[in-house]
Amino acid sequence: MRVATDVGGTFTDIVVFDDAVRESHGTIRVAKVDSTPPDFEAGVLRAIRKTGVEASGFDQFVHGSTVVINALLSRRGARTGLITTAGFRDVLEVARANRPDLFNFNFRKPPPFVPRHLRCEIAERVDYKGSVITPLALEEVAPLAAYFQEQKVGAVAVCFLHAYANPDHEGQVATRLRELCPGISVLASHEITREWREYERTSTTVLSAYVHPLAHRYLGSLADKLQTAGLPGSPHIMQSNGGITTIESAAANPICMVESGPASGMLGALALGKMLGERNLIGLDVGGTTAKCSLVKDATPHVMNEYYIERTRTYPGYPIRTPVIDIVEIGSGGGSIAKFDAGGKLHVGPQSAGAAPGPVAYGRGGVEPTTTDAHLLIGRINRRNFLGGEVTPDMDAVRAAFSKLGAALGVDAIEAARGVVRIANADLVSALKLVSINRGYDPRDFKLVAFGGGGPMHAVALASELLIPEIIVPINAAVFSAWGMLMSDLRRDYVRTRVVRLDAADPGELDAVFGEMSDTALAELQAEGVSRDRMVFERWADFRYKGQEHTVKVALPVEPVTTAAAAEWVERFHAEHAREYAFRLEAPVEIVNFHLVGKGLVHAPGLPRLAEAPAGDEPPEAGRRDVDFDQLGVHPTRIYIRDRLAAGHVLTGPVVVEEPATTVVIPPGWQSRVDSLGNLRVTRVNQEQGELNTA
Repeated sequence: MRVATDVGGTFTDIVVFDDAVRESHGTIRVAKVDSTPPDFEAGVLRAIRKTGVEASGFDQFVHGSTVVINALLSRRGARTGLITTAGFRDVLEVARANRPDLFNFNFRKPPPFVPRHLRCEIAERVDYKGSVITPLALEEVAPLAAYFQEQKVGAVAVCFLHAYANPDHEGQVATRLRELCPGISVLASHEITREWREYERTSTTVLSAYVHPLAHRYLGSLADKLQTAGLPGSPHIMQSNGGITTIESAAANPICMVESGPASGMLGALALGKMLGERNLIGLDVGGTTAKCSLVKDATPHVMNEYYIERTRTYPGYPIRTPVIDIVEIGSGGGSIAKFDAGGKLHVGPQSAGAAPGPVAYGRGGVEPTTTDAHLLIGRINRRNFLGGEVTPDMDAVRAAFSKLGAALGVDAIEAARGVVRIANADLVSALKLVSINRGYDPRDFKLVAFGGGGPMHAVALASELLIPEIIVPINAAVFSAWGMLMSDLRRDYVRTRVVRLDAADPGELDAVFGEMSDTALAELQAEGVSRDRMVFERWADFRYKGQEHTVKVALPVEPVTTAAAAEWVERFHAEHAREYAFRLEAPVEIVNFHLVGKGLVHAPGLPRLAEAPAGDEPPEAGRRDVDFDQLGVHPTRIYIRDRLAAGHVLTGPVVVEEPATTVVIPPGWQSRVDSLGNLRVTRVNQEQGELNTA
């Protein structure tokens, strides 16, 4: 029995897959409950109880959580200190000079997570090749330890200038500090990232240290409560790179969890695509608080080493160097609040009503209208079966909220609700363009996998705008991210900075770098109980033209490096650079970072197949109601229950398909076919496409 839980800002989802009866229908159980911040583990246990299964029967338990990103965004981490190389105390303050809001003379850099009086220096220095220039003054650690204890510091980050090339000094200081301060979390940069660039590496180490005590307590509490409930083994934790890891590894490097929930949904889309023979997909996950999207090209998600929190068009945010699936996330979910800014412009999100008080319809004290309330008012969500019948929506309060909003706009409540949905759709289209058009991909070449509680409601409108030919709505779409965790392999990423000009490189030297990382990966995966025949290794590298600042990540074959192979790497880089930036240069090419991925393959569960509908069989209707399709008008619409559909059933819009925690909206001009795995395959009735608006 395999179980996964996905803790979001609004809901906690659970999927239970019983492998013992995998060939029979109905082997998957799902549940959705309100999240319970700050004690998120309470929501996890409530979700388990709701499924009616016992933790003692779990063979695998995978957990994804927003605890790390929420702690960073809400500044709920530990009081953190920093020890760095003498002369580099102010790296966090100096940051980068590439100010995004160029003409704003009131611009202020992001304040460091570590104040200056807690940023301390120590005598040591190695060069970029790892050679010692100034020996380490280890005797300076003791007074710093006493100072940190006096200042009631809860975590300390140790980050030296070129520790990525030679971590010996860092290791000695971290070891000594742990001896002197057993109650303080100590993290060294080489334990988190082995990439160059002192600002980004220091920021990453500091942020990981900042959340380390909180994450350690949370993961420890979760493990203890699960064991008390009868869990026979240890939980696995979802990482941002699209793989799972042990709870001990996640607790040691909590920054690897910064986007664990969103990553699992995109891995689920990838796994579903492989089952369906679809290699090019765009995943769209619209939850209660945020919407996430990512692109899969040739059955491979894009994993990047560069991630930022709080970054906007005008604010640089804070960099994190950890492998993360390339995901665009915006504050637009079902609970996103519609409100006016100081200039009188209407926005939807990023503020969210969350689970408490929740949308106005919940009747828990919410007074500001949300996207969910808008869908209820225009008939897209069933008022008589709201959240599977668990909540009776307060429609009087919903109408009053939109009447107030509409009065400010000079329109009635219904038109105000339509406007809220339009704005939400516009925000989602912009996010989808960021992962496709802005990166050189034509959305017409991809299928859209829509999931989460809100994804299937918005999917057709988005596909219409971007001319995406087909939408795939998976079965149990509202908890699809949790299902994606069960499809994830154990994964370790190893990145080493070593700048090498390829036309002058020794192939043996290149092979040796990958070989060293492979040996480390092999040992760590074996320590986690992965047999050699279940291990898979991937090679990547970050390339650039000599003289460039930034890099492009390129996949490389896992084979001995020869002169001919190195020349082929160059051609791969030229092609990838031309695709992303529309030009190539006749200039020398450098490798900046070597990147090895080590995977321990798990036995991923499949999906039970649906019974085929008899020839000529019509899907059973659950009723009809008027539904507002905005510019397409208000139409009497057939309503279907997802669980009553069989493979081969065809539904021609206008149609609404209902599940307990989501609704699939199919307007006029579109139709859906149920495939053998229960997915809804939604396409235009007339598949002719027009010109794509890339603006």
